Amino acid sequence: MVNPYCVHSFGGRVAEPRFAVVAEGLRKRYGGTHALAGLDLRVPAGTVHGLLGPNGAGKTTAVRVLATLARPDGGTARVAGHDVVRAAAEVRTRIGLVGQHAAVDEVLGGRQNLVMFGRLYHLGAKDARRRADELLERFRLTGAAAKPVSEYSGGMRRRLDLAASMILAPPVLFLDEPTTGLDPRSRGEVWDAIRTLVGGGTTVLLTTQYLEEADRLADGISVIDHGRVIAGGTPDALKARLGGDRVEVVLDDPGSLATAAEIVGRVASAEVDVDAEALRVGAPVTGRATVLTEVLRALDDAGLRVADIGLRRPTLDEVFLHLTENIENTENVQDEKEGVRS
Repeated sequence: MVNPYCVHSFGGRVAEPRFAVVAEGLRKRYGGTHALAGLDLRVPAGTVHGLLGPNGAGKTTAVRVLATLARPDGGTARVAGHDVVRAAAEVRTRIGLVGQHAAVDEVLGGRQNLVMFGRLYHLGAKDARRRADELLERFRLTGAAAKPVSEYSGGMRRRLDLAASMILAPPVLFLDEPTTGLDPRSRGEVWDAIRTLVGGGTTVLLTTQYLEEADRLADGISVIDHGRVIAGGTPDALKARLGGDRVEVVLDDPGSLATAAEIVGRVASAEVDVDAEALRVGAPVTGRATVLTEVLRALDDAGLRVADIGLRRPTLDEVFLHLTENIENTENVQDEKEGVRS
């Protein structure tokens, strides 16, 4: 069996590991709190992998362990083919890290910041200036190179942060909620920068609470809660767990909801959800356009006035809420059982 995260050699040439990040049974405890409770994770090289979870789920702790900033209490992890405990120095030369808060100096200009980071990474003065200019162009910051960072927009500041993390062109980049607090335009600028990095071969592990962000960027997603992975897969695969497409009908008359729900359920042969506040009924369907046509015809025959009707796929928000709600319900049942036994 081939080790999925080993570094192979072919004819004297060293190949990249198949998985850039691998964690098996990672555990980390702070006092009486289990921040990581057996986390398993595999991130294929050259992809964006999203870590989703509520506050306190263990996302930041996972990044800190993988980036060698915290030592695990148990389990193993390898990044770019190197063990995060036994070969921490090797790991550090192969990673970049962008945290939740910008690490650049606001008094200095953008170019000055990047040159400073280059010198801190032991580049010579000439190489540091050359690398700074390359990164300013790559992240579309050349026009603001001389401006103090204090005059940058939120998106520009985060792009500069990304540029600083790429001084040594590391193969693996950890992004811990990089767009928190940014407006939609600035968030889009950061997304474009991340896509550019991955297009160049960088592997990105992204933690985020913005499910749209993971949907737009991630090739694969791991949903974590209480320090462990509770679900994983591509965004489309996770959405499919909620039953694929749904037909949704919005009505003009709240008194018609019950009748509409009965009709939609009969035509779709599925259980119907009713949102009385939004005057909406919906159900999972197969057949797409055929079912949509049949539902619309049946509602029209019943004399119901339809304000809007359409097919849509579940969102990652719905998947996330469904998964974490199930975990919470399971744990509540377990707690009740243990309480009875005691």
